[in-house]
Amino acid sequence: MKQLLEFLGVALLFQGAVGLVHRLTGELRGWGLVQRLGFLDGYETYASVALIVLACALFAAVRSRRAG
Repeated sequence: MKQLLEFLGVALLFQGAVGLVHRLTGELRGWGLVQRLGFLDGYETYASVALIVLACALFAAVRSRRAG
């Protein structure tokens, strides 16, 4: 379970970072999931930040499970 949460955290962190890089620079077109979802048009930055925050929450959950 720990490895699954870590993998999901890394995937979410990567997707959030790619989304922000694409939104701010226009590079990495086609790499991210956020720009492919039509209902997020205009909210790509917020969605990318939310993915990064969710990844940090997953990492914190994994760390708390490891300590406890």
